[in-house]
Amino acid sequence: MEIDLVVRNAAVVTMDDARPRAHTLAVHNGRVLALDAEGLRGRTEIDGQGAALVPGFGDAHNHMAWFGSSLEEVDLSGLTDLATLYDRVAERAATLAPDAFVVGAGYDDTAIGGHPHRRELDRAAGGRPVVLKHRSGHVTTVNSPVLDRIGVLDGTAVVPEGGVVVRDDSDDPTGTLEEQAQNLASALLVPYATGDLARAIGNASAVYATEGLTHVTECGIGGGWVGRSPRELAAYQQARDAGALTVRVQLMPVADALHPVTGHANDPDGIGLDLGIRTGFGDDRLRIGPMKIFTDGSLVARTAAMHEVFCDRHSHGYFQDDPDLLRSLILRAHATGWRIAAHAIGDRAIDLALDAFAEMQRTRPRPDARPRIEHAAVTTPEQIARMAELGVTPVPQARFLYEIGDTMAAAVGPDRAAGLYRHASFLRAGLRVPGSSDRPVAAGAPLLGMQSMVQRRSSTGAVIGPDERVDAATALRAYTLDAAWIAGEEHERGSLTPGKLADFVLLTDDVTVVEPDRIGDVGVIATFVGGQCTHGAEKLGLDQEG
Repeated sequence: MEIDLVVRNAAVVTMDDARPRAHTLAVHNGRVLALDAEGLRGRTEIDGQGAALVPGFGDAHNHMAWFGSSLEEVDLSGLTDLATLYDRVAERAATLAPDAFVVGAGYDDTAIGGHPHRRELDRAAGGRPVVLKHRSGHVTTVNSPVLDRIGVLDGTAVVPEGGVVVRDDSDDPTGTLEEQAQNLASALLVPYATGDLARAIGNASAVYATEGLTHVTECGIGGGWVGRSPRELAAYQQARDAGALTVRVQLMPVADALHPVTGHANDPDGIGLDLGIRTGFGDDRLRIGPMKIFTDGSLVARTAAMHEVFCDRHSHGYFQDDPDLLRSLILRAHATGWRIAAHAIGDRAIDLALDAFAEMQRTRPRPDARPRIEHAAVTTPEQIARMAELGVTPVPQARFLYEIGDTMAAAVGPDRAAGLYRHASFLRAGLRVPGSSDRPVAAGAPLLGMQSMVQRRSSTGAVIGPDERVDAATALRAYTLDAAWIAGEEHERGSLTPGKLADFVLLTDDVTVVEPDRIGDVGVIATFVGGQCTHGAEKLGLDQEG
């Protein structure tokens, strides 16, 4: 029998307990046909030459359009001083028209010695408007022309609930906008043109394929400070139609994008998208996921809602909106069939989310609800037990520990640092922990995320929460089976099981046996989605990608 593809002589790690290992993978019509089957011949045959073959990696929480857009903006990541930031702003400004915006992304105030100041940005940009996005996504810094346009300088700006315009001791605005106040500046840039967004999505997709990603969840489209356009879904469709979308994508509309949808008098009072579209609409390439709601801010920005004050700032952080309104939005979305993803970083925000989840399941029980807490950064044992009781899935980002772990530990202090972005504790409670990055807040390569799950080291070498470390096999499961499960697609992907989608990655080494220090350096030889090569065709001697 001749089929589409056979990969031979590979060290196949299936992530299927019924058959954990194999040497040959057969693919037909985009799905896994068999493992180690005799007598099969493929129209395309690949000699794996002993390479490791694993299920395609998933990222349960990333910002694809944001990342793709940032590839064309001034890169401010990795800087160590403000002077270099101002130089980069000046270099870009010199190439632009006098009234064009200078847009940059990825700066870290803890690494460069503070947030940029608006007057220094004025000088660097030569009077052009400047919008610089913090790496966390929860802070934006702008200069005087932008503050003037949004009404901050003349006092006419209406600052949204859950936002702060930062001022110095003389009550002079510095240019820094926190949380919902960012919407004042982003309103000058959005909506992005659909074609520009489609190009950005395609650029991001090309990077993802090189890292072994075959599925990602885009956590926030259509509105709020994280959305790029009310037509953001159309941009993903356009990228797909153009053949530029090489990963499967699940899309989370933000709560701001949902609105009351009228119907029959017997229908529940809820919110959603027009025509009653909700979680699950789409196909295995592009599908609507949960509704995303922001309840608080960020540890890095010290805006997360905490029960105890931050150790280096006398503040408990704050909610993104009135808590009763946030709870109501969760309940109304659940009533109309949406799954819910609540961004909650601080323990006070996590309590709010858990209370809302308990109420929604009590008033309208739904076994398939699978509520999730994005980040779940600061959790108590009592909250973990309650998450297990309610069937709530935490979605933490282990790579944060390496890239921003030191500043997060300083924010909460030594007594709480060991519990940051837990993993092992969640597993012991019977919870699943899907792998995710929050890219571009942190590096998005899954292998780097796995290494951080195993090591939990910061960039200075400090181990944050050693009792929360997991082994490499568990880390691989997080980025495969568990990432598929939280998307509600565990029957379609996540393991190399006959009948499932043929999404897989060829690696230079088996991540479950290499030394932990080497996990992030394991090479991605090739990536396949539905049996089609999206990266590495030349290395394998194939005629073309796809």
